[in-house]
Amino acid sequence: MKQVTLSTPFITLIVLDYGAIIQKLLVKDAAGKTLNTVIGYDNPKEYLNDTVFLGACVGRFAGRIANGSFELDRETFNLHQENGVHLHGGKEGFGKKYWTFEEVSYGDTPFVTLSYESKHLEEGYPGNLKVSVTYKIENNSLHIIHKAVCDRTTIVNLTNHSYFRLDDAPTIENYHLQMACSNYVATDDKKLPTGAILPVSKTEFDFTRKRAVGNTALDTPFLIDADSETAANLSSEKSRIGMTVRTDQPAMVVYTPDNMPAICFETQNLPDAPNHENFPSSMLRPGNTYTNKSEFIFDIL
Repeated sequence: MKQVTLSTPFITLIVLDYGAIIQKLLVKDAAGKTLNTVIGYDNPKEYLNDTVFLGACVGRFAGRIANGSFELDRETFNLHQENGVHLHGGKEGFGKKYWTFEEVSYGDTPFVTLSYESKHLEEGYPGNLKVSVTYKIENNSLHIIHKAVCDRTTIVNLTNHSYFRLDDAPTIENYHLQMACSNYVATDDKKLPTGAILPVSKTEFDFTRKRAVGNTALDTPFLIDADSETAANLSSEKSRIGMTVRTDQPAMVVYTPDNMPAICFETQNLPDAPNHENFPSSMLRPGNTYTNKSEFIFDIL
């Protein structure tokens, strides 16, 4: 397993070729103490047994697909499923593959680009898909740029699955969160979208104004307000670290796991998009390029 380390005066980033995983993202808090702001393993080999996609690039389709199937150009494609749910690309999705380090730059704006080629019908998806992800540090911000091209019409939805932790407290109850998300997608007991898009107003999902996360449990797809440059702001009063999330994606799944003090911002298209005509399209045709550009900016408050 190979790794690359990039640094600026503000951030140190360690990336693995396995799963294109962000292993560490080191930031200094208000007291000058270095904090790893993503949950991960010190020993890279432990990722081989990871089941929760720590820091990984997930695909070919991030999120859930109902009944493990979708229709594309009048043809049905069947995917790996468990209990009627296809999750994060299948049994051996992109987060379980070895990627290739294509380019590394250690300049003032350091970056690393990794690539992976997903073969036709891998996990059941049509078309050969060439994927790349670039991690770039600009001063105090981390840019994540996913790209993909195909030789046959397919569906694509990529994201990074880092579990962010802004201090060393045992919970995130005192984190403060604000999101430019006026609407969320209703889900059933399997966390599959029902297709209904509902306002967050007067629900526990309303973070349009900054407030403590408290005991709100999230595993929720949100639509990002089209007129907002910022998708989310997260902060810890303990470390005084703040993180701003920006993205060109229409949505993000926000996830607060119940067994670790962390929060995921999975910037992406909506889960199960191929099975809902009212969701943004996840279709990619030959000659077009899929992109997902997201940015995570760290500040001291």
